[in-house]
Amino acid sequence: MTMNDNTPTIAFKVENLNLHYGTNQALKDIRLDCHAREVTALIGPSGCGKSTFLRTLNRMNDLIEECKIDGDVMFHDENIYAQGTDVIGLRKRVGMVFQKPNPFPMSIYDNIAYGPRCQGIKDKASLDDIVRSSLEQAALYDEVKDRLKASAFSLSGGQQQRLCIARTIAMKPEVILMDEPTSALDPIATQKIEDLVVELKERYTIIIVTHNMQQAARISDKTAFFLMGELIETGETAKVFSTPDDPRTEAYITGRFG
Repeated sequence: MTMNDNTPTIAFKVENLNLHYGTNQALKDIRLDCHAREVTALIGPSGCGKSTFLRTLNRMNDLIEECKIDGDVMFHDENIYAQGTDVIGLRKRVGMVFQKPNPFPMSIYDNIAYGPRCQGIKDKASLDDIVRSSLEQAALYDEVKDRLKASAFSLSGGQQQRLCIARTIAMKPEVILMDEPTSALDPIATQKIEDLVVELKERYTIIIVTHNMQQAARISDKTAFFLMGELIETGETAKVFSTPDDPRTEAYITGRFG
């Protein structure tokens, strides 16, 4: 836990992480701390390993054949790859929002209530409270409060993505992973998601993959730069963007490659 108010709690502590897909090594000896209630941005060119790394944090890579992982991924001092880990429980605590909005083919209300119902919550008043609270936290409630029974597919792309964030929030996670959540959205919808991320870090730890350098600079506290499966540099976002230590970081941020 925190030593004092100025010492942030580490949500994830990753040490010596290596990941192979068959004979291809996708992550090489990654060491990274992600602090609680901060936004950590993962940047780097396509295929550099940042999304693969993101998926190690809630064991989504377990679903890929021939994926082999070694090293330690500590979530609040527990190794999530230890034998006997409750992976379903982990994914409840570490939620995920994907690149393209993926609402369920059901109503706006039922999208949010689905997870809590699966957890055994059946009381309508409790579900109503969860749906309202989750939509409010996702800055969507005022836009949909009069049509909660409408199909989720009736929403715009940006609204669908905020609905997916609300669906994640409904499970009361500690961490929200975001894999390029605005890449399919227009600038106005992107702005709303960025504003939302900044608000959500008051309650949640957020780790976001983004191709957008300006987005990383705007919304993140820490930035980690990946290249060819290696973590090249990590630090305070302002420092990484203004005076990076590694020339490869500077070359990527200034657009000389990637």
